[in-house]
Amino acid sequence: MKKIIILLIALAPLVSFTQKKKKDIQKTSFEVAGVCGMCKSRIEKKAFSIKGVKLATWDIPSHQFSVIYDASKVSLEKIHEGIADSGHDTKLATAKDETYNNLPMCCLYDRIVKE
Repeated sequence: MKKIIILLIALAPLVSFTQKKKKDIQKTSFEVAGVCGMCKSRIEKKAFSIKGVKLATWDIPSHQFSVIYDASKVSLEKIHEGIADSGHDTKLATAKDETYNNLPMCCLYDRIVKE
C-alpha cells in the first residue's frame, strides 16, 4: 500500500504538466471591404500576423472573410481592428483615411459612410 501511495505522489506532478491550458478555438466570418487579388493577399497576410489567428481566407466576390482563431489569445474586435489597419473596412472597424488613400488604385473600394 505504501508503494502505491508513493507512486501516486511521484506521478502527480507529471499529470499536471500534461494538462495544457484549453484553447478556446472559435470560427466566424464577416464582411471585409475590398476589390481584387491584391486586397485578398493584404487582408489574409494581416490576419495571419495577428497572434492567435489559425486560419484566414477572404473571398473576393462575396467579400466574406472567414477566420479560425484562439479566443484565449485574441479577441474578434482585435482581428477587425487589425484588418482595418491594413486599409480595409469591416462592420466593427473603419480603416484610417490615410491608410485607405495609400492603397493601390485597383484596391480602392466604395466606402460606406458611417454615422
